[in-house]
Amino acid sequence: MKVTAALFALLAAASSTADAFTIPNRSFAVRGGTTLSSTTDAEKETEKTDGKKNKGKKDKGKKTEGKKAPKDAPPVQLGWNSHTAVDEVPDSLVKEGDGPDGNFPMRSKFEQMCREAQVSITKAIEEIDGEGTFQEDAWVRSTGGGGMSRVLSGGKVFEKAGVNLSVVYGSMPPEALQAATERGVDRAKGMAPGERVPFFACGLSSVMHPKNPFAPTMHFNYRYFETDGGVWWFGGGTDITPSYVNEEDMKHFHGTYKEICDKHDPDYYTEFKAWADRYFVIQHRNETRGFGGIFFDDQNDKDPDEHFAFSHECVNSVIKAYGPLVEKHKDDEYTQQNKEWQLMRRGRYVEFNLVYDRGTVFGLKTGGRIESILMSLPETARWEYDHTPEPGSPEADMIDACQNPRDWV
Repeated sequence: MKVTAALFALLAAASSTADAFTIPNRSFAVRGGTTLSSTTDAEKETEKTDGKKNKGKKDKGKKTEGKKAPKDAPPVQLGWNSHTAVDEVPDSLVKEGDGPDGNFPMRSKFEQMCREAQVSITKAIEEIDGEGTFQEDAWVRSTGGGGMSRVLSGGKVFEKAGVNLSVVYGSMPPEALQAATERGVDRAKGMAPGERVPFFACGLSSVMHPKNPFAPTMHFNYRYFETDGGVWWFGGGTDITPSYVNEEDMKHFHGTYKEICDKHDPDYYTEFKAWADRYFVIQHRNETRGFGGIFFDDQNDKDPDEHFAFSHECVNSVIKAYGPLVEKHKDDEYTQQNKEWQLMRRGRYVEFNLVYDRGTVFGLKTGGRIESILMSLPETARWEYDHTPEPGSPEADMIDACQNPRDWV
């Protein structure tokens, strides 16, 4: 079954969810045979919100304060065809003199970091591949912002690899913006009740799908958000999705990011590794997409420059963490059975991305550029009816590691 054939069914499943931005309650097995349930803070926050709504009925006559969205604020739905292709992207996609309410220096600083990382990472991947080159597309929007996509396909080592830069000026209703975060942080803060929330977002995202079944898929995303109400936060992470268990590979990958985390905060790795294990769950399969890495959101409890420094080091360590694994396995011998198993694991990747991935759903809900949003999907994938790996096989070990998250370092 090809990706195209499954696409519409999975999108239908995603759109039928009551609120596609809500992170549902997750339960999956952990070591020792117990069950890990991750009822989110957002769900707990709902109970508090319901209480506030009832209280609000009593306070109906009281005057409320807060900013109103300007008349020229971007619409909630930007429109899938609202972008215009350009031959040369401007030196910056951030609006000149952005502000005064906006944090213009950080907006520009983060965009520059993303641009530099996009160039350095794609250059390194081309060197690893040896034959393939990245095609670049650039676009802008009349409401401000735009982006650059770099995609390599049909290479010697990589079936598909992409690195996307995006700068977005948009608006979201407060309830959707609230539900888009896992911990129920008030994204509508500073805005008048009921107002849509104009926002700025800049991010760099990537997915790499190697051809060899023993070379893992890798994904990263680093982003900065800010609302017109004055709320700002950083988010992101890097995670790994192999088709087979290789403990030495995982020690290198996780060890690289643990070293970075420990340098910035001794609690980061433990917290962000666990967050990745909770986030990358295919709930209808009761298993994780892969072997995680780090994942974080809502970072705004320190000086912005401290958070920036952490994101900067993480994104610039992608090749250090991932490159050696591809170099090590790109020429490994494999069987047809190994290849078919890789394609089935890619099927799991597609399921997660179209049904649960926050970034994918966010892009679809706000009218993002479809080619960029769906860049993360592999060119080929496979679904076999009721496939069960043979007990004791390497494939069964892979499933066990996805159902029982392991500590690699």
